[in-house]
Amino acid sequence: MNLTIRDIAKMAGVSPATVSKIINNYGGISESTRQKVFKVIEDTKYQPTFSAKSLATKKSNLIGLIYAGKINVDFKHPFFNEVVNTFKKTVGGLGYDLLLFSNEKFYQGESKYLERCQHFHVDGCLIIAGDEIEEAVHEIAKSDIPCIGIDLKLEGPRSSYIMTDNAKIGLKVVEYLYLHQIRNIAYIGGKQDSLVASIRNIGFIDAMNQFGLTVNQDWIQYGDFFEDSGYEAMKKILSGDRLPEAVFAASDMMALGALKAMKEKGLSVPEDIQLIGCDDIEACRYSDPPLTTVKQDKHKLGKLAAFMLEDLIKDENDEREIQDVKVDPELIPRGSTLER
Repeated sequence: MNLTIRDIAKMAGVSPATVSKIINNYGGISESTRQKVFKVIEDTKYQPTFSAKSLATKKSNLIGLIYAGKINVDFKHPFFNEVVNTFKKTVGGLGYDLLLFSNEKFYQGESKYLERCQHFHVDGCLIIAGDEIEEAVHEIAKSDIPCIGIDLKLEGPRSSYIMTDNAKIGLKVVEYLYLHQIRNIAYIGGKQDSLVASIRNIGFIDAMNQFGLTVNQDWIQYGDFFEDSGYEAMKKILSGDRLPEAVFAASDMMALGALKAMKEKGLSVPEDIQLIGCDDIEACRYSDPPLTTVKQDKHKLGKLAAFMLEDLIKDENDEREIQDVKVDPELIPRGSTLER
């Protein structure tokens, strides 16, 4: 028999509102009334439903997870997977569960994140950046639902975002190569209309200019952060009359694609061309040679996102303003570069 709060209230001789207050530990109820209701609950083995609890407390202990954009990273991108796994473990320890939202119909004008979040009474949202971000993402960020973006700039009364300090990534790479007497550097960047990619692209050019190095436009190619695009970009770089001394790919997956193209051309890494990626995904340790990369601290990003979101959720009076956070990158030397 599926009992409701109304059934328990009728058995105990009280109102449904009184039962709800007792279940959710509200004050203002006499001890005798509490005991009477608890006795009925114990005798009937009544379990309050999730919806009854969330409606009573206005809290669901649910965090919405949105992979944003018409072109999104979904579950297959190792960098975001590690960030989300850390976020999941951290918010789990804080008492929250994750609810994954699909965005497959956004381009048909049917993706109403705000309505769905309100329907499920989510306490907050984590939003993962993709490309061609739907307006529905910015709609929820501007609402009163707390939101944290990863690699996605969010603006709203209870929204903030977190990312690696992407402007420093190019500087870390160019400085490292410069200190090892490398001057001729090629670059494989991400999509130019992506926020993160554009910051990395500008950071690389600025770093080259800072050290007085020539930017060879034939050695500047763009991909989409995935392996196939790195492979195709590297083939274009290798088709020229002159080869670079080193290649910096703005993601490890593009770097692994570039490595494949160089091997097909009969080139040796790092003896013929040195190679540096970005992200420090697990595959870097097992490529041949192991990939030098700029590490994004995925665990720190995930934990910071979790704690920032919890603080936004707890601050119901909008008194706390959490600024965007940038995490410093770290260059990790491995076998795809040479010490000189």
